[in-house]
Amino acid sequence: MTKPVIGFIGLGLMGGNMVENLQNRGFELVVMDLNKDAVGAVLARGNATEATSPRELAAASDIVMLCLTTSEVVEKIVYGDNGILAGIKDGAVLIDFGTSIPASTRKIGADLATKGAGMVDAPLGRTPAHAKDGLLNIMAAGDKATFDKVKPVLDQQGENVFYLGALGAGHTTKLINNFMGMTTVCTMSQAFAVADRAGVDRQQLYEIMSTGPSNSPFMGFCKNYAVDGVSDLGFSINNANKDLGYFLKMAEDLGTRAEIAEGTSHNLEAAVAAGMGDGNVPEIFDYFLELRK
Repeated sequence: MTKPVIGFIGLGLMGGNMVENLQNRGFELVVMDLNKDAVGAVLARGNATEATSPRELAAASDIVMLCLTTSEVVEKIVYGDNGILAGIKDGAVLIDFGTSIPASTRKIGADLATKGAGMVDAPLGRTPAHAKDGLLNIMAAGDKATFDKVKPVLDQQGENVFYLGALGAGHTTKLINNFMGMTTVCTMSQAFAVADRAGVDRQQLYEIMSTGPSNSPFMGFCKNYAVDGVSDLGFSINNANKDLGYFLKMAEDLGTRAEIAEGTSHNLEAAVAAGMGDGNVPEIFDYFLELRK
């Protein structure tokens, strides 16, 4: 059976490794990225071409994949004069692997449907190293027939591919997951900072708390930085800040208020304003350590 041609926009650390995995598995790629070195690395591996616009990429692809930073960027790529919507083929599928606002995702899906194209939102879990080996966790949602159509390709990219239901459920689940995770990191980082101010040994605090139900991988990441000075979570304060903003927007769209998320968002925004945005999230410990009333 002939493999689908895949168009891929967004060759950052995660997207670039996803493309390398697809190339290693024999897929033909059409790619785009502002980073021409990243594009060059893909072309050098062979069986790939560069598109000059999202419209051209979509017209040449059976499946279009996006691994982009924000909903705003996704909408620009989709709706621009030379955007995906202008070029996508009848029967093609757009997959958004980024973390986007669910309402935006559903709007894009409805507009694609008018062109006879489908959409799957499929945010990711795990790391770029997992992406290179096709071992990601993928939280996919969309029309079931559309999901079934692209699942054989998703299975080449993920060790665990979860189907979550109607379009937008993937992005909803990812935002909830990131709200929980980033709130845990902020809470534990502040706990270490308050302990330090109170004269309590941070290593001892970790040893005591990690023997109880509060223990978690996130606690380990926070301890690695606050106690050992090792920043190894690999998720930036800037990204966490963006995701908490999206979670709050989603809560607003649902007619509710997420007060705990508001607190987490406030702390992340303050850390970004303090120039810490490029650091990994557990480095917010430094912000809490210097925080004054």
